[in-house]
Amino acid sequence: MTAQTLANPSADTHTDSAANRVLIADSFNESGIAMLREAGCDVHIDPSLSGDMLAEAVRSQQPQAIIVRSTKVPEKVIAAGDQLGLIVRAGAGYDTIDVAAASARGIAVANCPGMNSIAVAELTWGLILSCDRRIPDQSSDLRAGMWNKKEYAKAAGLHGRTLGIIGLGRIGCEVATRGNAFGMKVVAWSLSLTEADANDLGVGYCEDLLNLVRMSDVLSIHVPATQETKHLVNADFCDAMKPGAILVNTTRGSVVDESALAAAVEQKGIRVGVDVYANEPGSGDNTFTGEIPKYPGVYGTHHIGASTTQAQEAIAGEAVRVLRHWMDTGEVLNCVNMATATAASTILKVRHLNHPGVLAHVFEVLGRSAQNVEEMENVIYEGGEAAVAMIQVDGAISPEDLQFITQHEHVLGTSTASI
Repeated sequence: MTAQTLANPSADTHTDSAANRVLIADSFNESGIAMLREAGCDVHIDPSLSGDMLAEAVRSQQPQAIIVRSTKVPEKVIAAGDQLGLIVRAGAGYDTIDVAAASARGIAVANCPGMNSIAVAELTWGLILSCDRRIPDQSSDLRAGMWNKKEYAKAAGLHGRTLGIIGLGRIGCEVATRGNAFGMKVVAWSLSLTEADANDLGVGYCEDLLNLVRMSDVLSIHVPATQETKHLVNADFCDAMKPGAILVNTTRGSVVDESALAAAVEQKGIRVGVDVYANEPGSGDNTFTGEIPKYPGVYGTHHIGASTTQAQEAIAGEAVRVLRHWMDTGEVLNCVNMATATAASTILKVRHLNHPGVLAHVFEVLGRSAQNVEEMENVIYEGGEAAVAMIQVDGAISPEDLQFITQHEHVLGTSTASI
């Protein structure tokens, strides 16, 4: 048997290649563009689009899907897309997309988690080593014709020291694997981490974040950008850090209170490796106004954690997989804004002959009683003669309505149950 899910607002628009219009408002791997065109998509690419220009492009082109990397997708862009059904973030974090605005318009938002894990972990370790051995400073001095071996010979080293990982998702696990290879004692804290999970992953478990901070010589942050993690690195966090400890952030700028971190750099000699910032320039803007990289002992990169050829090929492949699956089935893989719970309190089960008009009859009855359909699945049985509709509604169904539904000539039986 097969299942038909009535949660596909765009499936009926995906009947020919002209309907499959995709706007890529960012740089994107050529292999991914080729795969989309091979699938019959009408692909428009303009990495320079942002703000009002992006909104106008969406308004004029009316794409069914948008793919972005770092380009911001605010409400005005989403509102401009009458045909828009899917926004794909070609990467893991999606804080640059107004997910609430998309949800309010029934537009799915999907990401590509895990595809850049190794690339980000590799950059994380580049920053850790840069902090410990001050590699960027050494290179700068050599380019300026300065030889200062006595100064740069002062390094603590990493072997045997404690690496604290904050957030043990896919990237955090990759960082932990490399920490073990360096001979460090790896300890982790995460909102959902249990001691049993930590043991399975071969790392130490710390129940309290500040205790992890206090014991760590090196701290690496790998949590998502949410309201819960905003300014996770704050004054209390910095106060708990060891003098001279290393902090690396390759996740999102919102996780760090940069003024508190700057104070810790000045007062406690904290060394920092950072790839992300609180106020990053938009697409096409080359002006950077952040202050934290200007401090001695802070080593910054340009939000390029996922920017390796390997990672971008993997991300492009996943973005195309998400898009093609949506075009083919209406189902959104890696959807980040699907409701985890609804207002449904009753499930109505309707066994019926697979003929036109049956479900219209059911919905008409529910509509007259002001019952809102929260979810529905219509399962077709082998042979295609009969089906069962399972309809979740937000209230109790009266015996009279149930009887009226059952009176339809093609309805074989009905039942209800509380959810």
